[in-house]
Amino acid sequence: MYLKKINIQNFKNIGEAHLEFSPALNCISGDNGEGKTNLLDAVFYLSMTKSYFRSGDQYTRTIGQKTMVLSGEYVAGDATESTVAVMLDGDQKQVRLNKKNYTKFSDHIGKYPIVMISPSDTSLINDSAEARRRFMTMMLSQTDREYMRCLQSYNKLLLYRNRLLKEDASDAALLDTITFKMSPFATYIYEQRRQLCDKLQALAADYYKRLSDGKEEISLSYESDLEKGPLYDQLTKSLDRDRALRFTFSGIQRDEVVFKMNGTPIKSCGSQGQQKTFLLAVKLAQFEIMRAWCGFAPILLLDDVFDKLDAGRVEFLLKTVSSEDFGQIFVTDCNKVRLGSIVDGMGVDSAMFTVKSGVFAPAD
Repeated sequence: MYLKKINIQNFKNIGEAHLEFSPALNCISGDNGEGKTNLLDAVFYLSMTKSYFRSGDQYTRTIGQKTMVLSGEYVAGDATESTVAVMLDGDQKQVRLNKKNYTKFSDHIGKYPIVMISPSDTSLINDSAEARRRFMTMMLSQTDREYMRCLQSYNKLLLYRNRLLKEDASDAALLDTITFKMSPFATYIYEQRRQLCDKLQALAADYYKRLSDGKEEISLSYESDLEKGPLYDQLTKSLDRDRALRFTFSGIQRDEVVFKMNGTPIKSCGSQGQQKTFLLAVKLAQFEIMRAWCGFAPILLLDDVFDKLDAGRVEFLLKTVSSEDFGQIFVTDCNKVRLGSIVDGMGVDSAMFTVKSGVFAPAD
């Protein structure tokens, strides 16, 4: 599966663009702030119905514009073509597949799986646990519709429960009913996250070992309140505490993924190079897991990664992504010459573009 072409209107700093892509390697060069990352984010948006970055839809429109339109033509392994379109008009958003509107955007997620590696991924290490839960959800939502259904249902019930807890005389029977309904959703989410982290741990540790020549050992572990037992039992026992706090203290909304190097949290002990290598290992593990789940390679977006890695790690990454197991790849870099050498080294079909002020052109 690959993205054959994309049409863009009023997406961030890209006023208008019509681009055709290679099914293998696509390279975009240009200075910082010209639109390289925005193009990759537009490709991501077509798959996930939202930006890769944690900004609302209102920030994806070109400044001063009310509407934003993205459309892409995809080709599947059997040569079947399909068209995806996203239209944002004011606060109204529509997502269409072959001119048919989705009732729920979540029904689209997973049809065109995608993985992005970006400098912003440092948030996985430096930000709160919410960033790491979002990472798990971004993976699981593309392969498991039941996970998304459970997470959406759980969050709605959690919001309702917290609203009731803020009332001075909340209905005890109603609170118990809500708590009872939350528990099976929480159990399913917990199990899927636990299994995912087990897989990520094994693969990321192996990738890191190869990237670093075995200099350090890393680990990735999952922590959840549900390790203590079913959510219903925990919340029933802690009801008085929750009433006093006026919110639900326990639950999968507090889940954490702990990143360690040589037994110590990598946030506090890892150098910038070690943290970059860790993140690359985790993202390559993500790609491998999603490829196994989907039965084909997701689209891979590499945003300015070569400028952040030393020569040895760049060489390893190129050897890894140029294998036959990888599918369509998009690469951005400020250095046009370096991109050219990457293309020559990979020896695959490719398309090259330059960008300036949001305007794209074929590279010479």
